[in-house]
Amino acid sequence: MNIILFGPPGAGKGTQSDKIIEKYKLSHLSTGDLFRMHLGNSTPLGIEAKKYMDEGNLVPDSVVINMVKEEIENNHESKGFIFDGFPRTVNQAIALDNMLKEKSLSIDNLISLEVDDNELISRIKKRALVSGRVDDQSEEKINNRIKVYKEETIPVLNHYKKLNKHIPINGVGSIDEIFGLIISKIEEK
Repeated sequence: MNIILFGPPGAGKGTQSDKIIEKYKLSHLSTGDLFRMHLGNSTPLGIEAKKYMDEGNLVPDSVVINMVKEEIENNHESKGFIFDGFPRTVNQAIALDNMLKEKSLSIDNLISLEVDDNELISRIKKRALVSGRVDDQSEEKINNRIKVYKEETIPVLNHYKKLNKHIPINGVGSIDEIFGLIISKIEEK
């Protein structure tokens, strides 16, 4: 089973992906985790990604795709993946589809957590108090990330809608309520 967990910054992707991974024993492929690993180890990809993240911008496709491809190859015996924060562009979606196709795999579902902008801003500001992330501390950068998400990543949702793989989920409610909705939709398919 290969699932994309999709949603704007602050939608709860990390929280829900942990619960889905536990239930289905999937490998977690989080671009956030990949970025932190590459940043923490000062890899060339990490140094390049940091420049963009510090400005509140998305990391370019080529950097992200190389990180993801390396991670898939390192976990070739997995029961499946949950993609958290990837793909963010149609180019990334096509690259992911092609990578999986080479291994006789495909994306089963794109689950989109839907949360309004005011709730997102509130959540990210709260997260900033704990995370210390530079891009979580400025409302201007938060608004820019939400704007970029809407402009650049909604086409990814449409890409998977055309493939009949899109599952919209209301991302407001308790963690367990949202998880219950996700599981019921996965099981329906």
